[in-house]
Amino acid sequence: MDKGLRIVLVETSHPGNIGAAARAMKTMCLSRLVLVNPVEFPHADASARASGAVDVLEQAEVVRTLDEALAGCALIAGTSARQRGLGPPVLSPRECMQRLHAEAAKGQEVALLFGRERTGLTNEELARCHILVNIPSNPDYSSLNIAAAVQVLGYESMLARGAVPAAGESEEIPATAEEMEKLYEHIESAALETGFLDPANPKHLMRRVRRLFNRARPDQNEVHILRGLLSALQNPKPPRRKV
Repeated sequence: MDKGLRIVLVETSHPGNIGAAARAMKTMCLSRLVLVNPVEFPHADASARASGAVDVLEQAEVVRTLDEALAGCALIAGTSARQRGLGPPVLSPRECMQRLHAEAAKGQEVALLFGRERTGLTNEELARCHILVNIPSNPDYSSLNIAAAVQVLGYESMLARGAVPAAGESEEIPATAEEMEKLYEHIESAALETGFLDPANPKHLMRRVRRLFNRARPDQNEVHILRGLLSALQNPKPPRRKV
């Protein structure tokens, strides 16, 4: 089954789409569904569209914020209909699911995000992702509904699970989403204190910082080192007096 992988639907507006996504998940052996602030759930339309996958709906976690949905995740992938310049790298469905399952095979929690029906994920939400995935489609009619996107990536998930080798022992534990957010907050506060960051326009620099660390994917020890360094720079000790 889908050990470590959670499917996250953000602010889904129609409950029927939640049910259809649950059905697509179950056909591809996916079971962990997290709903961020759905407009209507639970709902009869969701149960009807889920058909034989009502158990996926009954086990779904409903949370208010994306932070709650991503708690404990070491690798986050977001779905995007557009190729983006400044931002996380964009992978094919096969590459994306191989990356997610390779990480899950090490015992880490991973997440795959799907955005709103009309507008998808916001730029801020995409910035939380380490990688993006784009499903190739007809350029003249590229609109996939959520359930169809879940089905495509769920199929690639099944292929990836069969291709992932057994995990070896590793002392490196990737930083979680919460740890990375605390690091970004620390970097921003240090940059503001030193005057390096313009408080009137902080977002551009911080987007680049996020992109840098999403590529690097530091482990927990590296994050602790960076935060220790930032703390030392913010609160320098007086020089030792020579005796």
